[in-house]
Amino acid sequence: MSTFPFRIVGFDLDGTLVDSALDLCPAVNEALLAAGRETVSLDTTRSLIGGGARRMLERALEVTGGPVEAAEFERLHDALLEHYTANIAANTQPYDGCLKALDELDALGCRLAVVTNKAEDLARRLLAELDMTDRFASIIGGDTLGRERAKPAPDMIHETIARCGSGSFAMVGDSTFDVLAARNAGVAVAAFSFGYHDVPPHELGADALLDHFDELVPALTSL
Repeated sequence: MSTFPFRIVGFDLDGTLVDSALDLCPAVNEALLAAGRETVSLDTTRSLIGGGARRMLERALEVTGGPVEAAEFERLHDALLEHYTANIAANTQPYDGCLKALDELDALGCRLAVVTNKAEDLARRLLAELDMTDRFASIIGGDTLGRERAKPAPDMIHETIARCGSGSFAMVGDSTFDVLAARNAGVAVAAFSFGYHDVPPHELGADALLDHFDELVPALTSL
């Protein structure tokens, strides 16, 4: 136990802890239909996720015809959130091996945290639906500190460390938002080769690139 190098491990949510694309895709398409646009595929949706719902919608509009006026964007954003909130855990599940790895980290004395650009209320709602809330000492969303302080800024990681009582920290994610936030905060970072990537996984620049949750504890131990 004493040889494990991290007291706190923070996790991104969508594409890291849980595979949520099956529920995010219909919500994105609800907004696109409201805009009179073509819908996008599940695979395309996976490439749009990261940075929160607003950034996801911006990307969806970019690939289906371009941006819209601010008032129209807010209308579409509301449509996306209404659909998603009503169906937030219809198909979303933790990735294979996720809960086992969280149990292993807990047994090592780690404090676990969620550090996501998803809005905090939606993150908490999703974790509650999946009966995962009690696993985490801290849950911070992209709007908790204000959007300008969301990942890739380091602020959410610094706040998480403070909330968890300080100590060595490792970030676990799947995108440049996670890796850059960790770099900006001066902490270690591991990334998964699955999930929702905005660049190819090997280009993320993480300290460790993992293919399965079974690899997480050994990888963190070696950092």
